[in-house]
Amino acid sequence: MPFDMVEAMTLIAREKNIDFDAVVESLEASLLAAAKKKYTNTDNISFRFDRKTNELFMIITKKVVDKVAEADLEIGLAEAKEIDDTAEMGDELDIYLDYEAEFGRNAIASAKQIMVQKIRDVEHERIYEEYIDKVNTLVSGVVQQIDKGNVIVNLGRGEAILPIKEQIPREKFRQGDRVRAFILDVQLQPRGPQIILSRVSNEFLRALFAIEVPEIYERVIEIKAIAREPGERAKIAVYSSDDRIDPVGACVGIKGVRVQSIVREVNNERIDIVPYTSNPEVFVTRALAPAKVVHIDAFDIDQKMTVVVEDDKLSLAIGRNGQNARLASKLTGWKVNILSETQYNDARRKDAELLIPVAQVEGIGAKIRDRLIEADISSAQRLAASSVESLTRIEGVGQKTAETLIEHAKSLVEQAEAEYVEREKEREEAGVEESDDESGDHLEESDLFVDDEDYVTEEDDIPEAEAPSLEEVTEEDQVPEAASLEEEVVDDAAEDEDENESETEKE
Repeated sequence: MPFDMVEAMTLIAREKNIDFDAVVESLEASLLAAAKKKYTNTDNISFRFDRKTNELFMIITKKVVDKVAEADLEIGLAEAKEIDDTAEMGDELDIYLDYEAEFGRNAIASAKQIMVQKIRDVEHERIYEEYIDKVNTLVSGVVQQIDKGNVIVNLGRGEAILPIKEQIPREKFRQGDRVRAFILDVQLQPRGPQIILSRVSNEFLRALFAIEVPEIYERVIEIKAIAREPGERAKIAVYSSDDRIDPVGACVGIKGVRVQSIVREVNNERIDIVPYTSNPEVFVTRALAPAKVVHIDAFDIDQKMTVVVEDDKLSLAIGRNGQNARLASKLTGWKVNILSETQYNDARRKDAELLIPVAQVEGIGAKIRDRLIEADISSAQRLAASSVESLTRIEGVGQKTAETLIEHAKSLVEQAEAEYVEREKEREEAGVEESDDESGDHLEESDLFVDDEDYVTEEDDIPEAEAPSLEEVTEEDQVPEAASLEEEVVDDAAEDEDENESETEKE
């Protein structure tokens, strides 16, 4: 083998970052493919690489016979003697082949193409094996090009793609920009492995915190849950196994240094950090911050909560387009219904008026009634709002029974609500009639409509000169009036006493 070929193979191995042996194997496979074009049988062809001389030998083994029947497998004794003087009948003789002289330039060119393809396949396999182990990890690369919104990222040893759907909204990239992303998946395709990146995954945010917060990397602080709307807002729940460490403070850092670097990385996405707790009610309360929670009704079976906040804090608790409530629900795993105090009180009044004991639902016996009450389903409304899965967890309630009970409960509740609506209409009509009786009968048409010219304002009614100010009306002005009233009362009483005395004297 010429020295320049060995040097080229070494250079290929270095550039492609693959083993030299893999390059040699690729060359052997390509030469064997070239040999198949000349020989019908290549089972007796082998290779040997001499590392001392950096030579690759292609060897064809033939059996020494008296009369050759298959030229590819056998060789005559006389011809064998020319190659090896010691050759005898029945021996197997190794014959070294000259590639170019044996196969020709066309076969060698074909072998070269095969070799290039083999090396490419080996490279793809190596990249796949390397990055399949890095799935769910954070990588950094350089933007190589942008194709129809998809960003091609050069990771050094491989290329990755950052699809549009995995990019943070309103985020712009330019060629040469350095970008960090999360390896979402690695797929082996005919053109090579495709490494799919993501910047919208919750795990991307988790990986960023692990880099910026040493306590998370060392697992002293654990991120229990993440809820995120990329580019807009995110909530994370953190927990510390060491009571001496404040998990929220550690994640925020001094003057917010740690969290601010993450915020810049995710295109100024707002991040709320809340302390985790196993108490779902407290957890939901913290997740809804900064809104203050007044009251919570929790329904454990259906994983639902009705959260009551102050009337003026309702919009704050719900957030813009319901974002705060939606993220709190994702973070805690509970379905959260947020009401103001007024709405909650109205709903309670309505529920109290519409409350139907669960025993009134058709098909419920004493045993099932008691078990439903134990499961905190004491009314037809609660039963109608329950799911089949939650009811089947109750002992003695099968799927068909659960479906039937829910159907009967819904029918009963709908009937009660229809009656409630009718009653409300009657109350409204009665209230309108009553107000008409009190005021409408005593008003004439002329009293209801006033011409513009006759309309009198407050300013016209009380002239500024005649209207006394608060400073002018003093206590001295008011006291004489009260005193004169008292004097009249005293005089009347004195006259009554004089009359009584005169009557007594006459008697």
